[in-house]
Amino acid sequence: MTGRRPATATAALLSGAVLLSFSLASCGRSGEGGAGGGGGPGEENRGRISTQTLSWKDCPAPSPLQGGGEAPGPLPDGTRWQCSTMKSPLDWDEPDGETIDVALIRARSSADDAADRIGSLLFNFGGPGESGVATLPALASDYEKLRTRYDLVGFDPRGAGGSNGVTCLDAEAMREMAEQDDTPDDGEDEVAALLKSRQVYADACERESGPMLPHVGTEDAARDMDLMRQLLGDDRLHYFGISYGTELGAVYAHLFPRHVGRAVLDGVVDPTLDQMEEALAQAGGFQLAFDHFAEWCAGNGCSLGDSADEVEAVVRELEAALDDDPLTLDGDRELTGSLLLDAVIQALYLETAWPALEVGLELLADDEGETMMNLADALGDRHAAGYSDQQDARTAITCADRDDRYTVDDVVEMAPAFEKASPLFGDTMVWGALECTDWPVPGRADHPDVRAPGAPPVLLVGNTGDPATPYEGAARMAEQLGKGVGVELTYEGEGHGAYDSGNRCVQDAVDAYLLDGHVPAAGSVCAHEPLEGKR
Repeated sequence: MTGRRPATATAALLSGAVLLSFSLASCGRSGEGGAGGGGGPGEENRGRISTQTLSWKDCPAPSPLQGGGEAPGPLPDGTRWQCSTMKSPLDWDEPDGETIDVALIRARSSADDAADRIGSLLFNFGGPGESGVATLPALASDYEKLRTRYDLVGFDPRGAGGSNGVTCLDAEAMREMAEQDDTPDDGEDEVAALLKSRQVYADACERESGPMLPHVGTEDAARDMDLMRQLLGDDRLHYFGISYGTELGAVYAHLFPRHVGRAVLDGVVDPTLDQMEEALAQAGGFQLAFDHFAEWCAGNGCSLGDSADEVEAVVRELEAALDDDPLTLDGDRELTGSLLLDAVIQALYLETAWPALEVGLELLADDEGETMMNLADALGDRHAAGYSDQQDARTAITCADRDDRYTVDDVVEMAPAFEKASPLFGDTMVWGALECTDWPVPGRADHPDVRAPGAPPVLLVGNTGDPATPYEGAARMAEQLGKGVGVELTYEGEGHGAYDSGNRCVQDAVDAYLLDGHVPAAGSVCAHEPLEGKR
């Protein structure tokens, strides 16, 4: 199943080799306090962890597990990024037991007057398992206005990056798994190979990270966030969650409704779906997004076809050809049919990536596959030093949360529904439902509990063209949060999420809420600003 990668992270990943290639070619445990409660284990009984002091220092370069790269430079006004490590219980049922490290990063508020500072604004960029320590500095310019009243704070969720990151296979084994055909259509041998690959992966995760696997769920991370709130000195948690980050924020609201401050959930996960239902919804969402891309491409005179149907036919032909005969690239890497679809999916997360997708497909038609491989690498979290641990963290968090364990028979039974929802992506989505089949740790439930009666208003931003968290999820999240809690704002746009799209209407509404407490009228709508030009 495709991860709920936020468009913000996609933008950061596209800023390197993918866009370079483009320019050259161009000329997502119910609390003992329960819904409405204030906490659960750890609120009054956190013991020594609640008395710790965060020590903030200049930030080092992100580790390979965080994605690598250089240490974050100062912000334009000279503000330096600061990093710290929080101790959190490995098992929240034993708050005085073994601890883990949770990596934090912050940029202090630019407010001249201390009275203008509201507090800390905590970000989660989704994934699940996205490194906030690496992502927040990369995208800080998008949130500079919010820094006028908040310290901007990111963190690596437990099991990811610098927070006792889950690791499984080495880089070479990850590459081989990424190049494997993940839509077996040539008989039992391909099915057996896929199942063996999943088993090998699960065994490696247990071998390398077994003690962490039972403790990386969303409820555990939500409890970590409440500890952060206390240690940062805030009475309430002010929060900006994107994609899977919306699920994390909603679970926090369920566990700690009286601690919720101003919270924005953008690219909203549907909390009512099990894994198979979510995968089916995503299949339809990505098909819709591709149809919109194909219409845009054809309408701007691209060489892939004169109509959306012709553009899709080209992609299907390329995928089929690569499935039979992968394209060998520099370094003996192979672009397979599965990786091609990964690349297309990656580009659909962000409307401004459509030109890169167009160019990549045009080049691929001439047997030049580097741009499409770069896009596929972005979805698989591959970087110059190998792979970050986001895929490992994403799988571990998903499988700790969800108790669905599907079989090949389940996949075969559901395949027609997926084919109907998406002729292009249905196969890869339905086979992706086997993600947790051989996982060594049982999951918690078939979907998260996000009921939060008594919580203040939470702003839910839904995007009508969102491929990864389809628009309908925002309304269902509002219903589940409870009457008077979820307030919907609709963006009639493209890509995953809305605030980072650059739409001024969305940004003004979110900023007014976070900075001044002005909740937009429920049902407010922001119109789409179409992508201009061919490139």
